[in-house]
Amino acid sequence: MPAEDPPKRTLLRKQAGTNVVRRLLEHRLLPVVLALILTGLGAATAGLLFKLGLDGLGRWRLRVLDLGPDLLLLPAIGGAGGLIAGLLVQRLAPAAQGSGIPQVKQFLRGRPIPMDLKVALVKLAAGIVAIGSGFPLGPSGPSIQMGSSVGHAMARRIQAPKAFVRLIVAGGGGAGIAAVFNAPIGGFFYALEELLRGARPVVMLLVLFTTFWADTWADLLGLAGLGPSLTGLSRSSGTLPLERQVFAFFEVRPLDLLVLFALGALVACAAEAYCRFVVGLHALRLRWQVPLAAGMAGVGVLLGLSDALLPADFINRAGIRQAVAEGDLDISRSLAIFAVLFLTTGLAAAVGTPGGLFAPMLTLGGALGLAVAGVIAQLGGTAPSTVVFACMGAFVAACARTPITAMFLTFALTKDPLILKPLLVACLGGFLMAQLLDRQSLFERLIPPLAPEPPSSAP
Repeated sequence: MPAEDPPKRTLLRKQAGTNVVRRLLEHRLLPVVLALILTGLGAATAGLLFKLGLDGLGRWRLRVLDLGPDLLLLPAIGGAGGLIAGLLVQRLAPAAQGSGIPQVKQFLRGRPIPMDLKVALVKLAAGIVAIGSGFPLGPSGPSIQMGSSVGHAMARRIQAPKAFVRLIVAGGGGAGIAAVFNAPIGGFFYALEELLRGARPVVMLLVLFTTFWADTWADLLGLAGLGPSLTGLSRSSGTLPLERQVFAFFEVRPLDLLVLFALGALVACAAEAYCRFVVGLHALRLRWQVPLAAGMAGVGVLLGLSDALLPADFINRAGIRQAVAEGDLDISRSLAIFAVLFLTTGLAAAVGTPGGLFAPMLTLGGALGLAVAGVIAQLGGTAPSTVVFACMGAFVAACARTPITAMFLTFALTKDPLILKPLLVACLGGFLMAQLLDRQSLFERLIPPLAPEPPSSAP
């Protein structure tokens, strides 16, 4: 009897998993709903604690600079932070290194990757120490891994079958990104696009429930006083407004869509260069067998030196991100920001720092968009008013191969529906060009290959 082809086996496996989830909902609905709600709460709490920790340690770092010369203090802080974070991960939970997305993807593919609360706690502490001491990464990747770890713990608590474990781990990852970006739709699509690779309606409904609950929990925690400025909730009125991080005026002309599609494809070339830079440095570290703590300490010193030698406003990376989003930079400044972030974030990611890449990707894409807008203006033309945000989305879509997620993560900055169509066009242009350049996303290329099985000896 001929063996079933792989697509048919995959279809049968998905159908079987969906049937298992449906039976679980029929017989144990209350425990399942409670597990999803608690997963959203855990992901939101972890994400907010991460952002609060980064904010507090980052402020302390800036205050310490008043005590001595930057050229001495910044490398010392970066090196010490890298060493402490590296030792935490190396000694307590090696699975907590890196962005966390490759680990979650490996777990969902059935590999024996630790996915428990210990990993989440180490990720939280090490990520805060590393990024707060000067590593130019963001909270997205750690929040995805922490949310997935919480989901795994909830699934174990209710003794759920394997199919539901996979669902809630992916839903927890989507909840994590929803909480840190205040983007529930972006978190939902990320779980489907990147983690689950498509899903049936019942699975989509449960993931949607989890990600929206995480975003709601984040707002409620903000109302209670846990970082109100880091959520989308207005504490003074107690309402849920669509607060924008960036205010901008948009005007969309039909010709803009063609221009943005072409710009998306152009941005994808830069994004692919970034992916190869990160992957190449990561492979070099593994080939040289550099211990995680030593590598992070050395990179921390280098990052501190670069911060000390660059203009002072480069130290405040949150300010740089805001300036890029608001479009207050000329061509030379935009290209300088792109070059610096390209090198520093790539180096930090390649060495295994527990930090995310979505925030740096948005800034890298936005800096390119500003440079393009400046060049068009010097040539006597007018760039589309959405060019900065379109290039942000295109860069993320090209690196992560998730165009819908990239669109909604960028949309979360402005909350302006008018930007959705230009964003989608640019993200599709970036995604299609990236697929031509390489079939795998950055995170898939960071997944180590399976070790070959030893040949079985004949009896």
